[in-house]
Amino acid sequence: MSEEKSKGISLRKKRKNAPKTFISGPIPIPAAAGRGTSSGLLDVPRPSASGGKTSDLVKRRYSTRFTQLPDFTEQSLPVPALPTQFNKPGSSDGPGKPSSGGKTIPVDVSALRDPNLQADGFKDVRNLLANASEQEIRDYQSNLLKMRNRTSIDLQQNVYQNRTQFIQISKEAEKLKEEMRTLWSLISELKANTNALVQAAASSAAVESREAGRQRENRSSVAYLSAMWNTQLQTLWKNVEGSQKFLPAIPGRHIVRDSPHWVELNAATWKPKPGRAMHMFLLNDHLLIASQKTKRGERSTAAAANGSGQPFSSKLVAERCWPLLDIDIVDLSTSPTLPPLRNPQADKDDMQMAINIRAGQESFTYRNIKPDKSEKIGLLLSFRKTADELRKSIREESRDAGKVKDSIDFLAARDPAFLQKTDLLESFSDNIAKDRPKLMIDVDGKQQNLRWVENQIDELDVEIALQRLEEAVARIERLKKLASDMKGSILAQDLINFKVDERAGKLADIVTRQLVETHAFLRATRKNVSWLFRLKFEDRARESYLEARGDIIRLRMSQCIFEGDLPHYIYQISFVYFTLIKNTVTIYQACFPPLLMSACVKWAKDQVDEFNKIVARQLSHVEPQSPLWDECLERVKENSAMMTEVGLDFKNLGVSRS
Repeated sequence: MSEEKSKGISLRKKRKNAPKTFISGPIPIPAAAGRGTSSGLLDVPRPSASGGKTSDLVKRRYSTRFTQLPDFTEQSLPVPALPTQFNKPGSSDGPGKPSSGGKTIPVDVSALRDPNLQADGFKDVRNLLANASEQEIRDYQSNLLKMRNRTSIDLQQNVYQNRTQFIQISKEAEKLKEEMRTLWSLISELKANTNALVQAAASSAAVESREAGRQRENRSSVAYLSAMWNTQLQTLWKNVEGSQKFLPAIPGRHIVRDSPHWVELNAATWKPKPGRAMHMFLLNDHLLIASQKTKRGERSTAAAANGSGQPFSSKLVAERCWPLLDIDIVDLSTSPTLPPLRNPQADKDDMQMAINIRAGQESFTYRNIKPDKSEKIGLLLSFRKTADELRKSIREESRDAGKVKDSIDFLAARDPAFLQKTDLLESFSDNIAKDRPKLMIDVDGKQQNLRWVENQIDELDVEIALQRLEEAVARIERLKKLASDMKGSILAQDLINFKVDERAGKLADIVTRQLVETHAFLRATRKNVSWLFRLKFEDRARESYLEARGDIIRLRMSQCIFEGDLPHYIYQISFVYFTLIKNTVTIYQACFPPLLMSACVKWAKDQVDEFNKIVARQLSHVEPQSPLWDECLERVKENSAMMTEVGLDFKNLGVSRS
């Protein structure tokens, strides 16, 4: 084969097995072909051997050799389309592969929305796309992305809708809470009025005289009651020796019942102990037991008087005193657990007038020597009523203390600095439990409570956190104006001022930090300074700006490197100093009021003094009045001339040799 290619193609001989090329259809086979040679090949006609000039030309043409084969691929015709009779639905590239023109594979939305879907073990996509083409996989991926974007948009809309509904529900809940509070107060008033009517109806049956009515009206006065209680305590201290040690004076302490004619019984014999008679004083929070103080010669008389039931005129001495909630008084006439009696009939009569006082592990038995049981019954009823009132008042105080503590904890959690304001804390503690519903403020003609103030403070915190400085400054100004116009509640005014001042300090820190970072730009500096002035932080704005400009002067001066040329170095540092001083004064005049210009002039003088010290230190080794000295000073004067552009003149502050 290689030899034939090297010789070229000859037109004289044709390959015997080369079939004819047809575009389509069956190849026609002539009948003469079957009767050809035994090899079944077609005979190629050849020119006859005999011929003249024409045959020689034909031979010469057939014997022509081509050294380079032509490229048949460039001019090759395209492959014809498959006839329609051979294009069947079953004919495809493979047995399990879908055609490229098939339908798009649908996305199973129900499977993806299943809450129990496990992404790690999800194999449906693998099975679904196992025989898919590349285009179908891309279409499936685009459908998934569209579904994800649509789901994200739906989720965001749901979040916004839920937030709006939550805000509406919160407002309705707050309104319902206020209505429930109003309803509760009305029910309490109705209950109090009902009780008052019942008591008034019960007491109307008894006819009282005009003097008794006047005394009752006087007793209803708080001032009269306080004076009467103080008089009772002083009389008690005077008549009962040692009672002031047990019962010091505290607000509200008073005597409820004075019960005389008692004797202490022996727990073993149930007989009166020899000695003195007892006197009981029931107070609103204590029970005092006092005994009569008798002389030695009067003991027989006192013993005789014990049996006769006559009162004693001797002075009393305090023996025992217990808090009312630490004791229990038991009526022995109705007690089911009584010890065995020696003389049942006589001892039973004594038990009808006896009581037992239990205080911790101790037990004391007393008997009233009067035959009437009204004194004992009155003491028991007064004790139970007073103990119940004392427990109720303690519960109310603990509830009020819990209210105060919860409110203080709530404010302390939101504002930790609230605990440091002792005066405000005390005022808040005194008022929060009593008249918190009265802490209302007038806002644009509407009555608002402290919850509205807390909502405003929350919005202010959000604006400060997001650094919406203009909105935050405007809100602080509005709240300060609201507090200044408030005249009804001093406590609410103090709370608003405290919260607003704390937020104003935080906002001023943020604005000051921005002022220090953008001190070289006129527009940013003017905006930051205006915010600080509106927040009443003028001194901080002035000091922060001038301090930042001084730092930048020292930084730029440190970047100037001395390379041996002293006049050039003096020129560099003088140019830095005077240029930055001029720019600082220009921005200061545009951002600060003229009344504060003296601070800027003082700052500029300090910077020039610092520059003079640097120049004097650099010229310390130079001979005065020398050419080098004069050249350096000339450079300084050349740059200091720019100070006149801003209205400053420091020519008299010359450089002196240190």
